[in-house]
Amino acid sequence: MKLSYEEARAELVATVERLEAGGATLEESLKLWERGEKLADLCQSHLEGARERLQARTEPDAADED
Repeated sequence: MKLSYEEARAELVATVERLEAGGATLEESLKLWERGEKLADLCQSHLEGARERLQARTEPDAADED
């Protein structure tokens, strides 16, 4: 299941909070870090997709410039 931007961001925030709270073993911390990296990449991908969609709607087509 692919997470929406909002779901990925919420899980990323929770993951960071767990890491910052401490108390996890080294192995648990590494797994949290890796999950956080994947979530951050997913959020970035969602944002880039949204940016591309906005640009496609707001920038004039190259053909219109002639």
